[in-house]
Amino acid sequence: MIVAGFILLAVGAADLVRQFAPRRWIGYLSVAVILLLLGSVSDALLPMVLAIVAGALWVWCMPTGRPAPLGFWPAVLLAVVSVGAVVGLGARADAGLIGAIWHLRSPFGEVPFDLALLALGAGVFLLESSNLVVRAALDGEHTWLPADPADPAASASRGTVAAAETPVASETVDGVSDDATEDAVAMSATLPVTAPRDPRSGFKGGRLIGPLERILVLILTLAAAYPILAAMLAAKGIVRFPEISRDGETGARAEYFLVGSLVSWVIALGAAFLVWWAAHS
Repeated sequence: MIVAGFILLAVGAADLVRQFAPRRWIGYLSVAVILLLLGSVSDALLPMVLAIVAGALWVWCMPTGRPAPLGFWPAVLLAVVSVGAVVGLGARADAGLIGAIWHLRSPFGEVPFDLALLALGAGVFLLESSNLVVRAALDGEHTWLPADPADPAASASRGTVAAAETPVASETVDGVSDDATEDAVAMSATLPVTAPRDPRSGFKGGRLIGPLERILVLILTLAAAYPILAAMLAAKGIVRFPEISRDGETGARAEYFLVGSLVSWVIALGAAFLVWWAAHS
């Protein structure tokens, strides 16, 4: 259990540093120091070292600015390791120095330190790391939110790029003089060239909506509030229906919504399963 908690905490904290820290090396150093302190007071130095190694490997395997080189597989391996650590290793009898002074009560009873660390690690992982997992899943399926055909800015952007990239002959063709050709070249060079729309721009809103949704799914699942959970998931589909209905015959928006939502829900439910199993083991 403590191994999964440390690994999830290290991975989630590293991704938060990559996303929000202005100086990443300071953020990484702070995360390492916090993990070292937690490992020292809980007599879990080996899980702490494994967590730091896992966090470093995760940062390399799941970059933020380009497609993941190994695709979706690092997330699958992380899930297998986390489930194996919780199910196979279980809880420790002695939590070290902090175990002697640790007392945390909840409506469900006493919460040991190892379980609290696992819940903390799962929650931190659901914030930013899960966004990378969803992105890797969409990358692997080549599923991206298509540009809105009614967006005039996107259409103008495609038009200016096409005009700027149209080759103009430098020789006289069908009676057109070289001077006229040079004028055409000059005019095309002065056209504003706008970069094509990045299909990943659809993730910017999801960086806030996705983590909040996953945290709610985790809390409602652990609280056994299944009717509220079902109502929330249904409400998301209703809110997204007007956007999906503009799909036409392609179905690209519906596929984008379904793949992203299902992967996000599976991650949140998997985290809830880990915490539930650890609490009842």
